[in-house]
Amino acid sequence: MATTAFIPQDYFRRYSVADIFGSGQECEVDLGCGDGGFLLEMARQHRERLYLGVERLLGRLRKVCSRAEMQGLENVRGVRVESRYFLEWMLQEGCVRRLHYLFPDPWPKERHHKKRFVQTDTVPILHRVLAPEGELLFRTDHEEYYDWVCDIVGGSPLFRQEEWTDIASYPATDFQRQWEALGKSIYSARFVRIS
Repeated sequence: MATTAFIPQDYFRRYSVADIFGSGQECEVDLGCGDGGFLLEMARQHRERLYLGVERLLGRLRKVCSRAEMQGLENVRGVRVESRYFLEWMLQEGCVRRLHYLFPDPWPKERHHKKRFVQTDTVPILHRVLAPEGELLFRTDHEEYYDWVCDIVGGSPLFRQEEWTDIASYPATDFQRQWEALGKSIYSARFVRIS
């Protein structure tokens, strides 16, 4: 795997941004970074920021890291681990400036709703890893999941929902382009951590 991969030596300790990147205090995290298109475009546009892609599938993560290496993106790292575990047990408190949660599987059948990443008990985990005034940025083509996330995160006293003012400059993911080509609406939400 390319050197942009962060391979934890211990999955039972907390890591700082400096542990992962070699320097820095805050980073942005792309949860379920997939093929890395969004992650790498953000890293190209904002070379002064640090970007961490979290992906559980090894093949996808290898491609992301390889592409970051070929493009000389020294501000990118990728880690192979399940998103919730990583946020809850491995990442240091208050070190994430922005969490990007883009076009996840909405698990549309009611019996599968328990598999959704955003649940009532996930909200304190998101709050813990975000820096003061840190942001959770969420996009989906699935209106019911959008409502679900807005109800759970927006309804929590740990977050406030605010207008997403810089959304026009936000790179599209492959899923976004796919859904837009089919004429689907895209739903977006921005939540800010309350200290």
